[in-house]
Parts: sequence; C-alpha cells; structure tokens
Amino acid sequence: MKEYTTDQIRNVALVGHQGAGKTSLVEALLFTTGAISRMGKVAEGTTVSDFDEDEKSRQLSITTSLIPIEFENCKINLLDTPGYTDFQGEVKNAVRVCDCVLVAVDAVAGPEVGTELAWQFAEEFNQPIIVVVNKINRENANFQRTLDALHTRFPDYKFIPVLLPIGEGPAFKGVINVLTQKAYYGTGAERSEPPAEMADEIASAHLALVEAAAEANDELINKYFETQELTPDEIRDGMRMAARDANLKTVPVFVAAGEANIATVPLLEALTVYVSPPSGRRVALANEPGEEVQFLQPPQTDDGPLAAFVFKTTTDRFVGTLNYFRIFSGSLKSGSTYFNADRNHEERFGQLLIMRGKEQIPVNVLHAGDIGAVAKLSMTQTGDTISTKEKPIKLRKPTYPAPIYAVALDPKTQQDGTKMGTILTQLVQADPTLHWRQDPETKQTVLEGMGDIHISIAISRAERLGVGLNTSLPKVPYRETITKKAEAQYRHKKQSGGAGQFGEVHLRIEPLPRGAGFEYRNEVFGGAISQSFIPSIEKGIRSVLEQGVIAGYPIVDVMAAVTDGKMHPVDSKDIAFQIAGREAFKEAFVQAAPVLLEPLMNVRVIVPEENMGDVISDFTSRRGRVMGMDTEHGRSVVTAIVPLAEMQRYSNDLRSMTGGRGVYTMTFDRYEPMPSNIAQPIITAHKAELAAESQ
Repeated sequence: MKEYTTDQIRNVALVGHQGAGKTSLVEALLFTTGAISRMGKVAEGTTVSDFDEDEKSRQLSITTSLIPIEFENCKINLLDTPGYTDFQGEVKNAVRVCDCVLVAVDAVAGPEVGTELAWQFAEEFNQPIIVVVNKINRENANFQRTLDALHTRFPDYKFIPVLLPIGEGPAFKGVINVLTQKAYYGTGAERSEPPAEMADEIASAHLALVEAAAEANDELINKYFETQELTPDEIRDGMRMAARDANLKTVPVFVAAGEANIATVPLLEALTVYVSPPSGRRVALANEPGEEVQFLQPPQTDDGPLAAFVFKTTTDRFVGTLNYFRIFSGSLKSGSTYFNADRNHEERFGQLLIMRGKEQIPVNVLHAGDIGAVAKLSMTQTGDTISTKEKPIKLRKPTYPAPIYAVALDPKTQQDGTKMGTILTQLVQADPTLHWRQDPETKQTVLEGMGDIHISIAISRAERLGVGLNTSLPKVPYRETITKKAEAQYRHKKQSGGAGQFGEVHLRIEPLPRGAGFEYRNEVFGGAISQSFIPSIEKGIRSVLEQGVIAGYPIVDVMAAVTDGKMHPVDSKDIAFQIAGREAFKEAFVQAAPVLLEPLMNVRVIVPEENMGDVISDFTSRRGRVMGMDTEHGRSVVTAIVPLAEMQRYSNDLRSMTGGRGVYTMTFDRYEPMPSNIAQPIITAHKAELAAESQ
C-alpha cells in the first residue's frame, strides 16, 4: 500500500442497526476497488471484516474492523462497526476517531434502534452524517418511505438525496447522481443518460441539492441568488460545510445494494468528495469537570505536536496485543520511541501496521489523520494518548454507558483461579464497556457488560487466552435492617478450669434513616461496665453487621446503644464482651421487626410505539413502578423504578418483546424494604444453608 498524506485520507465510521448490511457493503467496496478477488459472505464466514472466530460462528459483527480502501488517489479508512446494541462501546470509539459517520439504513426496515444510537454518538462528537439507504434491491424496499421515516425519526435534520435509485426491490439496477444528472448501472463504473421518465424527479432533487449547498455560507448563497446555479465543486464544498454545521443539520443521502454490488462506485466517489479530509477537524483535549474545553492547535498536520489516540486494543494468545490508533496531530515512524501521557510511560513502537481486517500491512510512516496499529506495547490501553515526553498531550476520552448485564464467575480449576484476575483485567482494559469486580457483599467475582452476547463473547475470549470460567446468576446485594426499637441482654459466662470468661451486656437498638449506616453509642453510667470494654462490645456488634442475622446480608441503618451490663473483677475480658455484645445485638435485632432491603434501579427503555404497552405490562409483572412515559423522535420512552432482582436478565426479555428494537439503560436508585412474601423464601433458604453447614 502506498503512502498517503493527510489531504488524501478520508476516515469514515460505517454504523447502523444490526442487519443493515454494513459488512456486505464493505465487501462490495473492497471487490470493486480490486483489494479482493472474490466477495465473501457473512453466512459463510468469509468476509474481510468479520474475521474473529466468534463473529464467524455467530454470523454477527462484534468488533470494529479497520478496512482501508484505495480509490482515486485517496485512502478511505472505513471502520466497520457492530450493529448489535451490546457492542455500542465499539461504535462510540469508531465515531470518536473518524471525520464522518456513514449510517447504513435498511431500505425495508428503515431507521431502527441501532441507527438512533449511532446518531446520538455522531451528535455527541459533532460529526457530519451521511446516510446510505442499503439493500434497496430487497423485496418491499422503498426509497421514499425510508426518507420519510428518517424525517420522522430525526425531524431536526434535512435529508438531501445525492443518489436516486433506478428501480426498487428486485427491479433495482442502478442509480442517478443528482449532481451530475448521470445514470450509473451495475457497480456504477460507467456513466450514461438517465431514464427519461425520471426527468422531473431528477430536476426536483437537483434543485434541493443546490439549495442545501448554497445555505452553507454567505458567498455561496449570494452567488446562487445571482445566477441560480453553482458549479459541481461549489455544491460539493457547500454540502461538506452544511453537513458539519450543527445549525444546518444537513445529511446527504446515497443508495446502494451492497450484497448485489450495485452502485458501489458512486458511493466511493461520494466518500472522497463529500467527506472532508482530516486537516479541518478540531480535536478536544482532556479537561477536568467544569473546565472549559480546550482544543489542540494546530490540528491534523504533520508539523503539529504528536497526539495519537488509542481507540481499540485486541489481545490474542498467539499474536499478542495490538493497539489501534488515530493520529490527530504529528506523525509516527516505525522503530521510534514515544510517550504515553496517560500512563507516564515511554513505549517502543516497533513495526507500524495498516490493518485490513486481520491482514497486517507493514509501513514505515503514518501521517496526521491516518489510522494504524502497532503490536506489543507494554502498558498502553484503550483511551490512552500517545505523544512525546517533551510535549505530553492527553486527548479527551469518550464517556461510556453503564453496564446493564452481569454474571458471577468461578474458575473451572485452581490453575484457572490464579490467572483469572490477570485475564479479566486484560479484557476490560481493551473494552471500556466491560467491567469486573470483587463484590464485597456477595463475595463473588462479577463481570458486567452491555448484554448477554457481550458477556458471552468476553468469556469465550478469556477461554482462548487460557482461563476456563463457569458463570452463574449474581447474587442480589440485599441488606438487612430493622423497623422498630428493641432491647435485649446477654450474659456470656464460661468456666472450664483456670481463668474464666464473663461479660453481660444490655443493648437497645433503633432504626436510622435510610443511608445512615451504623451508629454506636455508650449510655452506660455508674461504671457498670469498664470503659476499656466498650470498644470490645462495638467490635462484637460490627462482626454481626458484616454477616447479617436473618439472611446473611450486611446490616445497615441501625443505631446500637449499650445501656447497662455487668462485669467480673477477674473473669471479664475483651473476648467475653465481644461475644456478649454480638449475641445481645442478634437477639435485639430479631425482636426489632427485621426486614430485607433490596436495591431498586432507575430504568429507561426506548421502544417502538407499538411495544410500549407490552413494556409497561412487563414492568408491572416485575414489581416495577412506571414513573413516566414520553415520545422522542417517533419512539416511546418509558421510565420506571424496578427491583434489581427482577432486572438481571431483562436485556433478553426486552429483545424478545421488541424483536431486538428496544434498548434500555439502568442505574441504581435506592434501597427499599422487600415485601415479606418475596423476602421469606430468601430467609428460609439461608436458614436451610446454615443447618446444612452445621451437620
């Protein structure tokens, strides 16, 4: 592959809902440009983008693939992203490092949940958006209906067709370029005159295109008012400016049939002329909360200070670690040493690579704006910035959604147990939407992610890295508390020859407001208990707080006051008052109307309008309380407070209810007492477990 300078590079994130045909479209573009001699198929596991073993077996894109395409002296760095909502972290990183977002929309299904998520990410990073209406050759495909659906879903945007289809469904055979008013049949390499019956449609679309371009700046709109026409280059320049202008919100629309390889050349031409080169993009620096955002100056030139953002990390048992990066300023050379500003660590860059799927193409230098990879960096992780020690720079990192799906992990063997932590850390360093932790309340190792497929893929990767893991449903972190005052006393007396043990404690406990934790008071007067034993009593009580009384869960929001007691001048010891305090607290706790507290989650679900009733009914069956209903861009939004115990596998159920078109977020809200009929089986099971252990 030849060397490309900044102005010859186009960086495009290819995004869209699962099934929009992104991977097949990439295959068609590669085949059209001669990069491959035969188009692969997703169903056969032979595509360039989906090279991972999990992707082949599931017939599903799960990671972002870098696909450089050479066309007309330009290199188009296409980042083919997953459409499955479990992998939205991959999409967000790809959008972060590109200069344009190409949204693939199914010509039958129209814009879906994955479309909306990708759109949100493009808005977050102020990225220009281009739409390609794909699969226009499918039965029941309709270009105008898809445009209307886009207008409904994103009413603030203007969708301007640049390509029009010649025929639809099985009759689709080519496209018309609205700008040149020429027809392209098949792959679109040859131009010809358009069908006469489409003359009015072409004229109307051409007028809309020229007017949209003219709105981009005063110079163009003044010329348009004077002459009623713009040159092709002015129209393209205007559309680029209009697409990047947050106020104009203009979206050029193209059309293609990726799997059939129709209209790929016009789409490639569009990506070279309607996508801006990297040189014009501003780059935000890292900032503290509340600080004004600063930008790297000058952006996107080889002469600027080095700033390369690591947006993806892969680890393979045999290949090792690969870090993918986008150079926002400066240039990189093979065999040089650079500085990781986030880790305060120098890294030796060996051979620089351009990746095409899994193919590694060695290069000596990469210029500002380009995207590449390097192997075997020692400390660099996803989200880090590579710069120089003389001028360290940190670029702004994306924010990622909180995990909504979790599993508890157990190593299959003792040897797996020794490696589990290291491998899990590698996985979460590579994927910012994946988290693992040791839960101190449930004593479990918990892996959290965006859905069951996301977690399943992570477990599969861990096994390929040499760690066998068993999964189970995580325990819900219930807590115990009381609802009324109670008093108890306990005397600990032990005499077995030699020095004995004696301690008597009178205790009162009271409920505290939610979230207050634990409070300990000494209300002993007159020296009934020596001051030296007061901490011993507290220590005994605190040992109960950790393990609970009724169900084995931590105790919270309780005040314990020592009111009286007795001691022996010889036999009273620290351990005696620890035991007496512990047992007195247990007895008082049982008498104080104890309850289990359960975590409640704030859930926000976005679904098609026709599914809203099903979602509300389902929340009711989960003991949820619907807090609000709204409509956003033609989709229904339901917010509810639901117990965590009822939400642990909600992603599977929501996918089933909505045909994969629903998404949700979930955050912790508060703890509340459980209904007694729900709590009693948990308490009974704990008692049975204790009885079994004592036998």
